[in-house]
Amino acid sequence: MTSLELTPTAIGSYAPDFEIRGVDNEVHHLARYLEKFKAVGVVFMANTSSDVKMYIERLKNLQSSMQAQGFTLIGINPHDGNQNPGESFDNMKKFATEQQLNFPYLWDSTQDVTRSFGASTIPMVFLLDATSKVCYRGAIDDNNQANAVECEYLAKATTALLKGEIIEATETEPVGSAVMWR
Repeated sequence: MTSLELTPTAIGSYAPDFEIRGVDNEVHHLARYLEKFKAVGVVFMANTSSDVKMYIERLKNLQSSMQAQGFTLIGINPHDGNQNPGESFDNMKKFATEQQLNFPYLWDSTQDVTRSFGASTIPMVFLLDATSKVCYRGAIDDNNQANAVECEYLAKATTALLKGEIIEATETEPVGSAVMWR
């Protein structure tokens, strides 16, 4: 499968539900998060991606600063651990510990969740409201270099969603590396 065969979940449509295992060895169900939070950011990411490593501190900061307002991130690793052993479930656990992730990190071992969302790039984010509607999708911000960011797309969209305001930019082009498909 190539990224050209994927169509990302449309803005305003419902995100696909999922039940997948996290690095905490628990099964995580999207519907449970939607019951608890006003906004959920689903970010497709990976252990060995240099693009993700450039964003990890920004993702943790976003989680820390917005969690009390009713927001959570959910990281999902879609990469095939057979193609790249660095993406194995055991290495996901190590990555989560080493990076001190403050949000759940889940493994899409079948890649079905990634396909159903239409994520083709690592990192790529989908912002959902409490009803599971996709309100924003695309890049985390406008620059992979933290000191050069001019627009924090995900943070702005999340703030608007939590305040009940209109999200100005509902879609941006994700920048990063391609998902490693089986």
